[in-house]
Amino acid sequence: MDRFLIQGGASLEGEVVVSGAKNAALKLLAAALLTKERCSIHNVPNIADVRTMLEILRKLGANITFENGTVTIQASQLALTKPDYQLVKHMRASLVIVGPMLARLGEVILPHPGGCLIGARPINTHTNALAQLGVSLEQKDDLYHFRAPRLLGARVVLDEMSVSATENVLLAACLADGKTEIHLAASEPEIVDLAKFLKSMGAKIQGEGTSVISVEGVRELHGAEHHLIPDRMEAGTLAIAAAVSRGDVRIKKIIPDHLDAVLNVFRKANVSFALEEHSGLYATLHVKPTTIFEPVHIDTRPYPGFPTDLQAPCSVLMTQARGTSKIFETMYDSRLGYIKELVRMGAIATVVDSHTAVIEGPTALTGKRITSLDIRAGATLLIAALIAQGESVLEHVELIDRGYENIDERLKNLGANIQRQQTHD
Repeated sequence: MDRFLIQGGASLEGEVVVSGAKNAALKLLAAALLTKERCSIHNVPNIADVRTMLEILRKLGANITFENGTVTIQASQLALTKPDYQLVKHMRASLVIVGPMLARLGEVILPHPGGCLIGARPINTHTNALAQLGVSLEQKDDLYHFRAPRLLGARVVLDEMSVSATENVLLAACLADGKTEIHLAASEPEIVDLAKFLKSMGAKIQGEGTSVISVEGVRELHGAEHHLIPDRMEAGTLAIAAAVSRGDVRIKKIIPDHLDAVLNVFRKANVSFALEEHSGLYATLHVKPTTIFEPVHIDTRPYPGFPTDLQAPCSVLMTQARGTSKIFETMYDSRLGYIKELVRMGAIATVVDSHTAVIEGPTALTGKRITSLDIRAGATLLIAALIAQGESVLEHVELIDRGYENIDERLKNLGANIQRQQTHD
């Protein structure tokens, strides 16, 4: 495990390029299991979660290389129906291998997937949806045994607009017999990117990006090449860090449409920014020095609403705003744990209940020894430490490494005073 030693007070300046989207990368890697042919995926972030997923697939029998942001994967011979127990327990996104494994092998056995401790995360939405495609399930202790000798296209109605359940059904339906309609489908950009990749493999998909996705099953898929979309969560995190540091940073290679809700909050908060260098879908987000921030209220919602993954980072902006800000977290019931760490640093914040927090500002933050609780909470405390007076010690940064590629080095390139230190705990 590592920690960060951060000397606060530096204004960030310079340029940074956004990495490929973590939440798309993991699902596209799983999608490569649907074909025996070679797939190449570019702009893949070299983060811990990607490396975990690659190891899961490698142990299933896939041949994989990962060099210079490009993953080449060929799953011509899948050797196992039971993925590595410890690796699956480590990462919730591993659940999306169920759809491809059922399509290829007709069964899969895996434990309840792990991941960030951000509240109750049952898999009922997945199991109920897959059952509508003809999948049977036996559960013993924490092991789930999925079986489907034949996947049958159906009208699938999700229990909720779950991103990963939408993806799991979408992946399974590509090789199912007949037509599948997914109702109450999530519409996140990462799902659209997954569908684009699947269609380049020969899948017949319509409606991605809407609440109803139609899939006409085919006999087989072929290899394909794809370039991942940029990570909107990383872009938002970097933008918030630049803003609260009163910095001047150009965040390159964003897709503005993916950040509409975030940029709307920036406008309300009086964050000074401009969209520049437009080129097709892409643009540069130029965050400029801001003197006074205004308080904001955010409610987290499924896309295109404000993303739950940027709720925590936005709280640091709220500590610097003049007045009362409010967070209403609608997606998870335990995602405000980081607030107590901000309070230790001097924030005036109250957790009203498991979904609501109120933050008063502006307040000066002071460096402390603080602990990452999950990927986004860790990034939040890193941002807070960047603007705090004095030195902060941020523990368990391996959690941040799960979602942000070389974040310490990239922030140092923008002028942050941050050092990584190995621990022996």
